[in-house]
Amino acid sequence: MNTINTVVLNFTVAIIDFLYQGRDFQRFWVLEEIARAPYFAFLSVLHLRESLGLRGPEHLYLMKEHFAQTLNETEHLEYMESRGGNAYWIDRFFARHLVLAYYWINVVYYWMAPRAAYHLSYEIEVHAAVTYAKYLALHGHDDKILEIMNDEIQHSQELAEAIRLIDPKEKSLLVESVK
Repeated sequence: MNTINTVVLNFTVAIIDFLYQGRDFQRFWVLEEIARAPYFAFLSVLHLRESLGLRGPEHLYLMKEHFAQTLNETEHLEYMESRGGNAYWIDRFFARHLVLAYYWINVVYYWMAPRAAYHLSYEIEVHAAVTYAKYLALHGHDDKILEIMNDEIQHSQELAEAIRLIDPKEKSLLVESVK
């Protein structure tokens, strides 16, 4: 599943990077709009599992983490809106339709293969941190972008911890420093 996650991620990133060349804040806004979907999906599935009596020992921890991640991603989204990221209807149309599909894909994926769903989100968060680091390297220091980049690194660490909670044998995901 990890290989499929990597292929899908690389393909999607290539398309978004092509569509948003030279439009950093529009691209960031689209990515932040989409970034919340997995956490909403994870929470939805966790609520359903709880309702069905399928709650595990990690359940409350995961719910708290995913809710906090959702709030943090929403803060990033609002910042990108303040920078004009959602100024064009085509960007809003693209992101909101993509997020609907991505949400439902994550609901099914998390229900059926939570470790793989976490891995995909982990890879996306690492990619986001790298994307922000590249922006900073090209455009100079920006306190808010640096803060968002660090949040993305933190999210990837939290997702790695979620994987370890549901699969204690997992030791391979280590967040490397972003260059």
